[in-house]
Amino acid sequence: MPINVVELFAGVGGFRIGLEGYPRANHANYQVIWSNQWEPSTKVQHANMVYESRWPNANHCGENIENVVENNFELIPDHDLLVGGFPCQDYSVATTLKNSKGLLGKKGVLWWSIEAILRRKAENRPRYLMLENVDRLLKSPSKQRGRDFAVILASLNNLGYAVEWRVLNAADYGMPQRRRRVFFLAYRNDTDIYNRILDANHKEDWLDSDGIIATAFPVREINEKIKKGSVEGDLIKISKEFNLEGKDSPFENCGVMINGEFTTVKVKPHYDGPFKTLRDILIDVEDVPKEFFISIEDVNKEKGWKYLKGSKSEIRETKEGFKYSYSEGSMIFPDALENASRTIITGEGGNSPSRFKHVIEQKGKLRRLTPIELERLNMFPDNHTNLEGLSDTKRAFFMGNALVVGIVERLGKELCQRIDVNLNQEQFI
Repeated sequence: MPINVVELFAGVGGFRIGLEGYPRANHANYQVIWSNQWEPSTKVQHANMVYESRWPNANHCGENIENVVENNFELIPDHDLLVGGFPCQDYSVATTLKNSKGLLGKKGVLWWSIEAILRRKAENRPRYLMLENVDRLLKSPSKQRGRDFAVILASLNNLGYAVEWRVLNAADYGMPQRRRRVFFLAYRNDTDIYNRILDANHKEDWLDSDGIIATAFPVREINEKIKKGSVEGDLIKISKEFNLEGKDSPFENCGVMINGEFTTVKVKPHYDGPFKTLRDILIDVEDVPKEFFISIEDVNKEKGWKYLKGSKSEIRETKEGFKYSYSEGSMIFPDALENASRTIITGEGGNSPSRFKHVIEQKGKLRRLTPIELERLNMFPDNHTNLEGLSDTKRAFFMGNALVVGIVERLGKELCQRIDVNLNQEQFI
């Protein structure tokens, strides 16, 4: 019996590929039964176009998830696992709902759509959550370090979930891109996993050996100071008062929370398998379109590639005439091929010189990375985003927004083994 999944903020389907495979594997233990993608900053929904093209028969919704939750909630089916990589925003609590039905954050902050789905599902809440965000979530905002993550943890605690989290760098575990993101898994309070966390005498054992994330992504023995704290209670109070006097976030790169109490510690990865490099994902130079090659003139021109990648110590001037000193170090140019790549950013596409775009040397020629190579760095199938009418720049943008599929795949496998579908130790919806 498959684990039924709802995929929010689906983009071009990274979570779905990681859980199901593409095309869906015959032995897949997960099945996405509803998905949603909507990009508020663009009129044409390009990511939606890719998703619908790759899964033409999917139960997919291309509307604003806030509008769906408010006006068409019945579209969202009951499910076992909710997944999504939601935007990093300001998660402070803005107002209360009427009739004591819960709390609502600021309009447009998409965490509150997740919270509303969980709250309104009531007795049919998903048993499991798998969520992803940028790692600065653990430290934001700058004036109240850790508040945003505390609000999320407190929200989930109030809804009856335990949570474990880890900051994972895909390259630390043999994947071809240095991409650091925080992943957190949540378990409803009537699941076997929840009870195992509850019964653990030493919560740090869950973090370095017993937990799902620790099993999927092993760490070295913990020798750092273990921190403990609480996110129990009223969300408004947490939003206003959490860590007001602290200079640093109380949340380290690894942790677990249950019954409002969290245990957190800094951990280091432990991996002794093969490593993929940037060289491993390159296509043959003969197959690279000519527009991806960089001329010597573009390398050496004023504010060209060499200048932007190099170190600087100069006086700059604002539009208002204010002068200031500016300095920055140099970057490796061209990019090293024997290591995992740097993180793909949304501005990776286009032929204009940039400090942050990848530039490689292949058979004596300098060039940018192609869309297929960017897809491979995120472990997507070749040409997954290749759709008529979509530019290479837009395809690069997709990959700058995407996650590394291999992370989801390994977390999904370990979660499935703990649930033990074949023995039906968990009763699904």
